[in-house]
Amino acid sequence: MILRAAVIGHICADLCPKLSGDEQIIPGAIVEVGPMAIVPGGCVANTGRDLYSLGAPVQLVADIGDDELGSSLVHVLSESGLDCKGIRRVCGAATSYSLVFEPPGRDRAFWHHVGANASFDGARVRPEKADLVHLGYPAILPAMYAVGGETLRSLLARIRQAGATTSLDLSTVATGSPAARVDWGELLTRTVPLVDVLSPSVDDVVSALRIARPASLAETRELGRRLLGLGAAVVLLTDGARGMNLITANADRLGHSGRCFAERAGEWADREFFLPASKSRHVVTTGAGDAATAGLLYGVLSAASAGKAASLAAELAAFKVDGGGRSALSV
Repeated sequence: MILRAAVIGHICADLCPKLSGDEQIIPGAIVEVGPMAIVPGGCVANTGRDLYSLGAPVQLVADIGDDELGSSLVHVLSESGLDCKGIRRVCGAATSYSLVFEPPGRDRAFWHHVGANASFDGARVRPEKADLVHLGYPAILPAMYAVGGETLRSLLARIRQAGATTSLDLSTVATGSPAARVDWGELLTRTVPLVDVLSPSVDDVVSALRIARPASLAETRELGRRLLGLGAAVVLLTDGARGMNLITANADRLGHSGRCFAERAGEWADREFFLPASKSRHVVTTGAGDAATAGLLYGVLSAASAGKAASLAAELAAFKVDGGGRSALSV
């Protein structure tokens, strides 16, 4: 039996112009670009849909605006079969969107509008109706990081109290953004002990902790162990072209990680895996981290071994890098 998941937090529409790689922003100039794809984005849409496509029962909980973009988001996700009853339309708010610039063979860049995500505080989450609750992108959910992350900490504590497994994914903390004024080292120190599965990228962690980027696989592994030392039970640390590392805590910590690990703490304890990145020539990085998280969480929900869950994370990320699995909105 596959256990139930709720995927909550950040949702947006991704506006993705097709680029050749030579475009530049030149004041007063018209720059020729390709057609625009408009697709569901953010953790809730990406991880939620990937989990559902693998066969997991999933409920989505997020905030959108009362505009045409929000209607299109819900329509596409509902048409995919997802449970969208937890997606709230916020009166007077605009739906969040990102302009995604992804030239061929290069990493993407985002111009992001937080929109209705500013109102998301997790109050409508019902953890008793899920076995695992995955929260995405607190750095672009202003209520989550306000007051030193107290709302985030309280939400995680409430999920844990209900017996559900907690899961958290981070996003890059943009320089000059309101989130950049937060002491993320302190915030993560207070909240990660309540996180059972933590699945950030190296770039997410580097931007949050304001540390140097790891220069080798050994340093990436050490960064993963640093996150595990903050109190998480399972850490999946993705590092782009270098691949990803899965590291787990001891049986005692896993035994206090909610319903998903209640009978498998010993099997998952003290494990470590390195998964190399896809060697694909056609590189599309948008959504790859969310896909890796979805693969890992499906392994957790389906009672797979730690090694199998790690393999699922790598396989689904590789599928995304190869350009798989994004449906366009109709607006």
